[in-house]
Amino acid sequence: MSGSGDRMPRLLALVPYLLARPGIRVDEAAQDFDVTPKQLRKDLELLWMCGLPGYGPGDLIDLSFEGDTIVVTHDAGMNRPLRLTGGEATALLVALRALGETPGVVDGDAVRRSIAKIEAAAGQAQPAGVIVGGGVREGKKTARNREEVARALRDGRALRIRYYTASKDQITERTVDPMRLLIVQAVGYLEAWCRRAEGVRLFRLDRIDELTVLDEPSRPPAHAHPTDISEGVFRERPDQREAVLVLDPDARWVAEYYPCEELDELDGGRLRIRMRYADQSWMVRLVLGLGGEALVESPADLASDVGRRAADAVARARHLPSTCDH
Repeated sequence: MSGSGDRMPRLLALVPYLLARPGIRVDEAAQDFDVTPKQLRKDLELLWMCGLPGYGPGDLIDLSFEGDTIVVTHDAGMNRPLRLTGGEATALLVALRALGETPGVVDGDAVRRSIAKIEAAAGQAQPAGVIVGGGVREGKKTARNREEVARALRDGRALRIRYYTASKDQITERTVDPMRLLIVQAVGYLEAWCRRAEGVRLFRLDRIDELTVLDEPSRPPAHAHPTDISEGVFRERPDQREAVLVLDPDARWVAEYYPCEELDELDGGRLRIRMRYADQSWMVRLVLGLGGEALVESPADLASDVGRRAADAVARARHLPSTCDH
């Protein structure tokens, strides 16, 4: 299924894509855009009616179909591919740099060439505060963690980590046997056999507070298999509840830091998200910690708990001694 939010970027990219591949088969193009051939034909029919204001002959996009192949005979000026935004370029560069430093990459030179091309192409797309050409701005702790994990993988060493679990608001110490370094949606993860949990676990690099490469070898058991991340990193669990929150602009970081689903872009830069949680008290603390920059739309009992805790805090504050001089 293709939503309107996905369709517009696809329509803008289709014409330059087809110009570069004259005579491509419909099913091949559909596969490249991850849609069905039927959906692609609908997109092409819509493009056929697009063009410059006036819509006279020579202004509309013209397409030629021969059997199951497509040729653009007039592009109406839509002949340049979409440029990467600064955020998109940064995400790609973070992923590629981590990939280039990961042991076992087949063609490191190809990765480095891709990095150079993206840096060159994204030079005009970078927003303020984002470094593209001179390297991606990454937290020092996260960068160090990534380097140490790569070293442990290369040398076949176990790791001792001090890890923060956001969903439980808990810090634990673990000894793990590294299996691979992953980049999923521009977020770095260590996949390892956790001796404490006796299972394969994914650890976000930015949530590892301390990391030590041990002298002992890394020996994941034979039955430790890589995690299937084809449908994302996180899986629903029966014990998890679901909250719908509306985040103010300054609280949008929540959607990047915690596993959630973005639902709607709202006016004023606000964002509606769906977020799963197992501990109600933790969720209440999270919302209260956002200082009024998050609104709970559902469930009703979570909204009530947040309101009650906020009211209790205000009532206690009224009884505190004043520090003002009279």
